[in-house]
Amino acid sequence: MRWIVVFLSGFLLTTGSVTTKPAPQKFDKAGFYEVMKSGDVAAVDNQITALSDAPAKEREGYEGALLMKKAGLARRPKERLSLFKQGRIKLETALMADNENTEFHFLRLAIEEHAPKIVKYRSDIEKDKALVLNNFKNLSTAVQHAILDYCKNSKVLHAEDFSLRSKE
Repeated sequence: MRWIVVFLSGFLLTTGSVTTKPAPQKFDKAGFYEVMKSGDVAAVDNQITALSDAPAKEREGYEGALLMKKAGLARRPKERLSLFKQGRIKLETALMADNENTEFHFLRLAIEEHAPKIVKYRSDIEKDKALVLNNFKNLSTAVQHAILDYCKNSKVLHAEDFSLRSKE
């Protein structure tokens, strides 16, 4: 009898842990930008998984930005370069498919500003800046907040630029 109690207790404990798996994360733009701001590889990986819920036409751009973010967090140079190239291809492909997507231009601008010079990914900073400034009002609130938050540490975008544009 004692053996049965021990067996059932062990069985209940193991099956209980299987059912308490965390639910898959849903894609959320505010959460996406928090992850982009963070330095947490696990959060980046979770966000890449959550992208399955993102609109199909936008998924590639977000994933590209996340891969390039992850490249900056990787330890080995070979892995960094590989992740950066994968992300660059995805983001540039998304931009070619939808060149008017201001949010993707902002993501590229943020990556270009912080990318190491060796990867030669800086040629569109001024073009992206102009597009973001001109279309800021048309972006969702979550993206506007992300841009204004990014301005605090940017040498290219400044919050004053957006307040001056709203007065025009």
